[in-house]
Amino acid sequence: MTGIGGGSLMTPLLILVFGIKPVTAIGTDLAYGAVTKTVGGWRHLRHGTVDMPLSLWMAVGSVPAAIGGVYVLELVERTYGDDFDTILIVALAVVLLITGILTLTRALFLKALHDKERDSVTMDRRAKVAAILLGLVVGFVLGVTSAGSGALIAVGLILLFRLVPSRVVGTDIFHAAILLWAASAAHIVAGNVDFALAGNILLGSVPGVWLGSNLTLRVGAGVLRTTLSLVLIGAGLALLSKAGLDVPGWVIALFPAAIAAMVVNSLVIQPRRAARRPEASATTAEAPPGPDAPAET
Repeated sequence: MTGIGGGSLMTPLLILVFGIKPVTAIGTDLAYGAVTKTVGGWRHLRHGTVDMPLSLWMAVGSVPAAIGGVYVLELVERTYGDDFDTILIVALAVVLLITGILTLTRALFLKALHDKERDSVTMDRRAKVAAILLGLVVGFVLGVTSAGSGALIAVGLILLFRLVPSRVVGTDIFHAAILLWAASAAHIVAGNVDFALAGNILLGSVPGVWLGSNLTLRVGAGVLRTTLSLVLIGAGLALLSKAGLDVPGWVIALFPAAIAAMVVNSLVIQPRRAARRPEASATTAEAPPGPDAPAET
């Protein structure tokens, strides 16, 4: 639908709604995401929307960083024991809040860069270093929390490399496929993946893809990204509340209300206004000239 938000939404959903252990939710989500991103990455590769050199240079940083992130998780679990789940939930909540803010920034404020966008990047030394550093940050965050990779990579591709939107989505998804396989393999070795749960999520994602594609046609990616950003921020606040932080319930409730208002505006109010405009224009065009109108010669 938007190219972002899969891991950021699925992991808190598994924790908050289904009560899955946080580290298992993270590992399972990564395994599920590896399959879906592979399918999406292959499609984008066939359509020519992947900057292959840029994707591979990002993977140079992201793959080892993701494996290192899983190792850090194991160290934290052995060190903190019973407090591990709370620490992990707080870390995930922080990443979701950052991801939501970045997604909202992309939807509202990064449109000014459109006139500077380009189809490909010349991979000189500076571009290679930037790609590796971006990959390092994203890979570590993904290995630890399973969240944030889509938004972080997308914003990085826009700000650092100024790619056109189709290349941003294609390169993001293709690189994510490489990264997710590495991270999920590390979580499989660590015993953090529930394969039955991952299979059920895959089955449920099929109608989700169909629904998302249709919503994109009716609503538009910009509105969907803004809505997604509110969902991510709300999920982050809900996780902080679950971890024991005092987050007022009315603050969390504001986000579903804002999302509902945006959906109603996009699907109901805006189409009605658009339908009325042609009628008003036609009425104005057909109105007879007034008494003061000049006579035709």
